[in-house]
Amino acid sequence: REAKARPIADALHQWMLAHRKKVPDGSGTAKALDYSLKRWEALTRYLGDGAVPIDNNWVENQIRPWALGRSNWLFAGSLRSGQRAAAVMTLIQSAKLNGHDPYAYLKDVLTRLPTQKNNAIDELLPHNWKPAIADKV
Repeated sequence: REAKARPIADALHQWMLAHRKKVPDGSGTAKALDYSLKRWEALTRYLGDGAVPIDNNWVENQIRPWALGRSNWLFAGSLRSGQRAAAVMTLIQSAKLNGHDPYAYLKDVLTRLPTQKNNAIDELLPHNWKPAIADKV
C-alpha cells in the first residue's frame, strides 16, 4: 500500500487542494472538498498500517439492519416496550458477534432462565454462554 497507493493518494491530495482554491466558498463542491481535506490524515491512515482496513464495509454491514429498522422502532407502543425491544435486539446482536446462532442462544437462555441462580446469571450472557445440552440446542 505504502509504495503503490501513497503516490496516488498524494497526487489526489494535491489536486484537491488546487481545486479547492478554484471553487466558491459555500458551494456543495467546496463543502465536500473541505470535509475530505480536514479528514485527510484519517482517510489515508490505512496506507501506512496494513492492519487498518481500507474501508468500513464490515461495520456498515453489521449496523445495516438497525439503520433500516430505525423508523419502524419509533413506534414500539411505549417507552417500556421500546426498552424491552432494545434489550432483545442487543442480546441477538451480541450472540451473533460471539459466534452463536441467535435462535439457539435465546431458546437455551429462556429455557434455563427460570431456574438459573441469581449469582450465576452471568453464565447466560452471550460472551460467557455455553449451551446446556449442545445437541438439543
